[in-house]
Amino acid sequence: MKLEVTKNTKRNIVVGVINKIVLVILPFAVRSVIVNVLGSQYLGLNSLFSSILSVLALSEMGFGVAMVYHMYKPIADDDQKTINALLNLYKKVYRVIGIAILVIGAVLIPFLPNLISGDYPKDINLAVVYSIELLNTALTYFLFGYKQSLLVAYQRDDIKSLANLFMQVGIQGSQIVLLFLTKNYYLFVLCMPVFTILNNLWIGYITKKMYPNARCEGRLDKTIIGNIKKLVAGSFIQKACATTRNSLDSICVSVFLGLTKTAIYNNYFGILNAVRMVIYIAIDSLTGGIGNHVATRSSDENYKELKRTDFLYMLVSGWCTVALLCMFQPFMRIWMGDELMLPISSVILFALYFYTTKIGDIKSNYTTARGLWWRMKYRSIAETLVNLALNIILGLFFGINGIIIATAISLIVCNFFWGAAILFDDYFDKKKLLDYFLYHLKYFAITAVIGAAVYFACELVTVENIYLNMALRLMVCVVLTTALYLAVYSRTKLFKESIKMLKLGKR
Repeated sequence: MKLEVTKNTKRNIVVGVINKIVLVILPFAVRSVIVNVLGSQYLGLNSLFSSILSVLALSEMGFGVAMVYHMYKPIADDDQKTINALLNLYKKVYRVIGIAILVIGAVLIPFLPNLISGDYPKDINLAVVYSIELLNTALTYFLFGYKQSLLVAYQRDDIKSLANLFMQVGIQGSQIVLLFLTKNYYLFVLCMPVFTILNNLWIGYITKKMYPNARCEGRLDKTIIGNIKKLVAGSFIQKACATTRNSLDSICVSVFLGLTKTAIYNNYFGILNAVRMVIYIAIDSLTGGIGNHVATRSSDENYKELKRTDFLYMLVSGWCTVALLCMFQPFMRIWMGDELMLPISSVILFALYFYTTKIGDIKSNYTTARGLWWRMKYRSIAETLVNLALNIILGLFFGINGIIIATAISLIVCNFFWGAAILFDDYFDKKKLLDYFLYHLKYFAITAVIGAAVYFACELVTVENIYLNMALRLMVCVVLTTALYLAVYSRTKLFKESIKMLKLGKR
């Protein structure tokens, strides 16, 4: 079957950008309503259960990637028999995953009070609320959820994104309305499984209409099943590491400090994550085509490309790090109020945390292009274990600050240093590894100095009106940060090459 690649790509980009923008804005609205209508403990409870269920849902991670990957060739060859056999396997595995989530999740119910330090809302039953959210997580693996793989494999991510967009707008819109009208948290969580069922039914309907010959029947060759198992294992470990990062942090905050602190932590993390999503939208053009370049160019050429792309990416990431440092508190004061704010020491650490999540992003694109999931398995496992161990140790002594430091350490040591060492050993010249580390150290030092200068300049803004104060701080932050980065980099050869690369759209 011939795919309209260019047309599909444009459609996917447009809908994907809209989807991400809406999904950045909606959570802020929902969190605001929960705090104002029910209180911060409910918000903390919502964050805790979401974190627990994110960990449970890891059982699927990697399988969807493997299914889509193995559909590309039979779709290109119009091999409907293999496509149907893949769907049949996918459906069976999804059912097993859904049942496993229900069983494992149910086992955790008696231990829920132990995951909360201090008080929790007494007018709700923890087991009932958790069971509803558990059911919602499991339902994503029943009905026709597995058929989303068809949309991805046929390059119709736009339809999948639209379905997800409508579902999230439906869920969170209904939750906001119900909270205002009833102030009932049970109805708030019941919205989730209702819309999950509707979403899966819609996916089933649209895929049947678009691909009428796609049916769950037949069996796969043992060789294909073996390849799927290996790909699942490698990608699962990678994704599990990234997904559990904030989930483990949130659970540890709840265990050590209670639901209110969990809510506050996740408010700050939500802002940080929203900025990350915006960067992904803006930076997609820089990371596209890396796989093709790895296949067609020399490692020396690609190392030069890595440095140019890394420079632009860290320029944007550094700018956003400074903005977070300067604008976190005034935004939180307007959004949540003084009583739900962290001290400046935590803001500095959150800015550092954000920066550490970005330093390995471009490198990871080359890791993916080289198919190094399996070689990265011990690194990923170590990162998760180090993060958890340090969360417990530092969280006990330093609270939220300790948990943020723990995650930053695990990212720098395991993700950045260890991950880069594996990539350079496999692909780039190992002699260039020191150069890679040194230029990242230089970028960090420059960002730290600029961040400190801009922060102290923003602190000179002392207008009492909180809205005017935020507007003036934002103006100082934007103008001064941009000016300082240009002053440092604008005359450098790398800056000129990178700007030229952007203008030409080539790397």
